[in-house]
Amino acid sequence: QLSLVESGGGSVQPGGSLRLSCSTSGSIGDYYGVGWFRQAPGKEREGIACQSSGGYDPYYSASVQGRFMISRDRIKNTLELEMDNLSPEDTGVYYCAARTRTVVVGVSSACAYMDLWGKGTTVTVSS
Repeated sequence: QLSLVESGGGSVQPGGSLRLSCSTSGSIGDYYGVGWFRQAPGKEREGIACQSSGGYDPYYSASVQGRFMISRDRIKNTLELEMDNLSPEDTGVYYCAARTRTVVVGVSSACAYMDLWGKGTTVTVSS
């Protein structure tokens, strides 16, 4: 049974950096798509950094563009999220996700049709 488990969350001051990791019982390189989602207090869960397999450029939401970077570490078999220049608006629960199956209709965006989710890790940015 496939699973995803996030780690690396915690508290950080504005302007600081944090690195999240997501381990899996499967192979991170075999998933058709991978991504990080965030649910800020009082808001819907949103895809902030996602990438489909096959040499496609990653997607980043406007709020994290230039500050966050998603990557697959095939040596450690993990999905990583580097977060720099954090602000209080980045506070929320961060989830890693994967698209583990082929989608017949096709995928219109890198964050679409995720079917495997972690339980989330909390990131708090405050003074």
